[in-house]
Amino acid sequence: MLRKRVGFTLIELMLVVIIIGALVAMVMPRLAGRSEQAKAGAAQADISANIATALKLYELDNGRYPASEDGGLGALANKPASANNWNGPYLEKKPIDPWGREYRYRSPGTHRTYDYDLFSLGRDGQESSDDVKNWE
Repeated sequence: MLRKRVGFTLIELMLVVIIIGALVAMVMPRLAGRSEQAKAGAAQADISANIATALKLYELDNGRYPASEDGGLGALANKPASANNWNGPYLEKKPIDPWGREYRYRSPGTHRTYDYDLFSLGRDGQESSDDVKNWE
């Protein structure tokens, strides 16, 4: 009498694990570093579009960008005393970069003296080559 086979043998399970391991070994090197690229891309989008739009709206309403002394980017969420025609909040909260730190803002800027400097310190949290900025 023939018995019906139920389940998998140990060899079959090991073959599946080896095949999955080989696939992971081929794919992982291609994905390594992509999370940092994605974070840098998100920071660039914030700097170039999201925060920049809020700053432009503030400037249209008040005739100038928020000064660093007025709370910098905080002036986009809470009305500073120096704002004449504040129609905010322009942002719901103070913007945080993908690495969990506040974006840096200077107005007037040292690199862009005609408006403002806006940047993230990147992964290392220090001014270096991995910074994401609105100049250059």
